[in-house]
Amino acid sequence: MSTFCPNDFYAAAPEGDRGFEVEATRVRFGRGLLGETGAAAQSLGMTRAALFSDATVAKMPFTQHVRDSLGNAGVAFEEYNDISIEPTDRSFQRAIEFAKDGRFDGYISVGGGSTIDTAKAVNLYTTYPTANFADYVNAPIGGGNPIPGPLKPHIACPTTSGTGSECTGIVVFDFLEMKAKTGIAGRALKPSLGIIDPEVTSTLPAEIVACTAFDVLSHALESYTARPYSQRKQIPGQPRPLSQGANPFSDLSCLEALRIAGTYLIRAVHDANDAEARAQMMFAATLAGIGFGNAGVHLPHGMAYAVAGLAEHYHAPGYPGSAPLVPHGMAVIVNTPAVCRFTAASCPERHLVAANALGAKVCNAKNEDAGEVLAAHIIELMHATNMPNGLTGLGYTSSDLEALTNGAFPQKRLIANAPLEVSREHVRSLFAGALRYWK
Repeated sequence: MSTFCPNDFYAAAPEGDRGFEVEATRVRFGRGLLGETGAAAQSLGMTRAALFSDATVAKMPFTQHVRDSLGNAGVAFEEYNDISIEPTDRSFQRAIEFAKDGRFDGYISVGGGSTIDTAKAVNLYTTYPTANFADYVNAPIGGGNPIPGPLKPHIACPTTSGTGSECTGIVVFDFLEMKAKTGIAGRALKPSLGIIDPEVTSTLPAEIVACTAFDVLSHALESYTARPYSQRKQIPGQPRPLSQGANPFSDLSCLEALRIAGTYLIRAVHDANDAEARAQMMFAATLAGIGFGNAGVHLPHGMAYAVAGLAEHYHAPGYPGSAPLVPHGMAVIVNTPAVCRFTAASCPERHLVAANALGAKVCNAKNEDAGEVLAAHIIELMHATNMPNGLTGLGYTSSDLEALTNGAFPQKRLIANAPLEVSREHVRSLFAGALRYWK
């Protein structure tokens, strides 16, 4: 099956963009590479760094390797561990208070997407302080102000195989006043370097591996099925946005990420000793991060912000604490099958290519089957890894559809990247279709 089917997929609209832009964070990938953090920090000019990790990761041997590496390189550092698993504007502000008088000339984050995103936000708000936290937050929820200039160097060391945050200029958090997740986006937020050491995933519980793995799958799938860059109007003289749409470069990394996920996701979840599977999913996370950093995600992520933000009772197994918590990858994947059934009409061939990459049987599938074939295979993966049975598995009912729609529809940056025009009623219908997937 062709990667770029149909042949006119990237044909430019009358006022569409005639080109796309490619950029990616510099990364190092390999076992034991966290021991290079100190030398890397020194090469970036760091003399006094803020080291971010959460309370659990701070106790791990690999975090001590980072400390030792910094010490050996002569880089002073101060630690911050008060990271929320799903960060909020308040948790960001606590971290900003820690850092604003610290005289730090660089940041190092060791952890999952929550930790990396916290470091990104702190770097932004301490480098370019603002009286109103919402100034940089994506419009229309916030002011959408552009980042004024470059930020301090940031080395991101992911410890979960999912977010790809080491590769993107995107920060995601829960805006408590809105009861919904939102974000901040800007190229300057991209870390200076990602150091990806697959050894760190060996201690992850199965539930966390599953949630982060489905985030990988969703990043890759949404970027591959996003509207093509050539259908987005480019304003002369203006930079292309991070969510520029699917393009030939993002296609390459996203399809490989989907192939890896289809091969190794279930193995990585069910066997902590399967070093190959967990390393492969770590690599897939980076590939998908590069892909969606150059294309952007769309509806499942936009809907996920409401799913996570409005949760009142559900707390995901395997995660610390007892407060309501729907991890990001879980909040995304419960929407994905319903969205696939909807977006397949935009380019069924492309949805079949994605299904094939994930391992679905597509040899006899027709274009009109594309959405169902892709959705059914994702549902199989969800069922095999103990993901919730749609929104009802998280405690939502049909009476919550209006509130979920109200929380998701303002996510214009994401919804506008979908391959079809999306109305408010469409979003409500997609939530209804995501309530339950199997008996």
